[in-house]
Amino acid sequence: MSEPYLHRTTGLPVVAMVGGGQLSRMTHQAAIALGQSLRVLAADPAESAALVAADVQLGDHNELADLQRLAEGATVVTFDHEHVPTEHLRALEAAGTRVAPGPAALVHAQDKLVLRRALAEAGEPQPAWAEVRTVHDATTFADEVGWPVVFKTPRGGYDGKGVFVVHGPDEVADLLERHGPLLAEERVAMVRELSAQVARSPFGQVSVWPVVETVQRDGVCNEVYAPAPGLDEAKATAAQELAVRIADRLGVVGMLAVELFETAEGVLVNELAMRPHNSGHWTIEGARTSQFEQHLRAVLDYPLGSTAMTAPVVVMANVLGGATADADWTGPGLDERVHHLMAHWPDVKLHWYGKGQRRGRKLGHVTALGDDLAEVRARAVAAARYLADGVVDPAFAFDDEH
Repeated sequence: MSEPYLHRTTGLPVVAMVGGGQLSRMTHQAAIALGQSLRVLAADPAESAALVAADVQLGDHNELADLQRLAEGATVVTFDHEHVPTEHLRALEAAGTRVAPGPAALVHAQDKLVLRRALAEAGEPQPAWAEVRTVHDATTFADEVGWPVVFKTPRGGYDGKGVFVVHGPDEVADLLERHGPLLAEERVAMVRELSAQVARSPFGQVSVWPVVETVQRDGVCNEVYAPAPGLDEAKATAAQELAVRIADRLGVVGMLAVELFETAEGVLVNELAMRPHNSGHWTIEGARTSQFEQHLRAVLDYPLGSTAMTAPVVVMANVLGGATADADWTGPGLDERVHHLMAHWPDVKLHWYGKGQRRGRKLGHVTALGDDLAEVRARAVAAARYLADGVVDPAFAFDDEH
């Protein structure tokens, strides 16, 4: 493998990102402001990032040869998803490629059982859990925590996929036959879901954003409120410190999102993401440094930027493919909705991912800023719903002018 080089035109390091989805697309947008053009490994030329990045390589993240080609001459390889085989990343490192986060850290976001063991060893708060290989294992665990029990596939699950709420032993055998060994967790009596994001550089510098509340529906993030409303300062600080401890202990380089369950007693760690995360999209307009720019700074070992908020309240709402959406989102139907959105919510910022329409798919997001949570949320949610389904909230009735 050749030595990493500076880009012949920009004179800046080359960052290669595995994955061509919206996270890669928004990281590319941040890279432009830093004088860079992200190198992207995409599975298809129509993927979100492949549509906009100048340096796109087509390939499969499961193929070592494609990863080696992506890494050739790059300063660092990073990710917009965690699904790259761990053994391939070790091979890249052995060949001299810098991988951020490295496989020793990333495996904790790839494998939920590995994460649970590491948190237990560190004494960090988490739900009661067990590895389940037989129905007997499941019933033994359920005798301790009570039914229903949450079962998760150790690898590969996201956005609610690979998560099963099981109400009795009769359902367990089929799950084990289909998925193999599972992670079993108690069903937490949670108040709400939170997310604490931290960035960490190889130098060891860390930065944190305010803890946010995430609203999930059908396992998919719908809304994010920054900062988490009503979260007392002590609990917020404890969540941030927890995220920093995990990043340091695991040796994370880049972004880390710690998904949390808030309970009456405190917070419990749900899952980790070692990349930019849906719970941090609000930072593009809502913080002095977005999660995407910070990820680049961290993996390049640049000094990290300020995470101060730009407004007292920020709300992000995802635009999900709706039941009544136009069959063709590339035609005038979408353009008309964008026109109306901009006319009626001129202060709401739209991020469109360039993806084909499918019901429930993350097609984009909108962000609103202000002083009052209820008012800011109303604007963000109304704008996102209109773009997804063409449904106008009566509180934002359109006039004839537009």
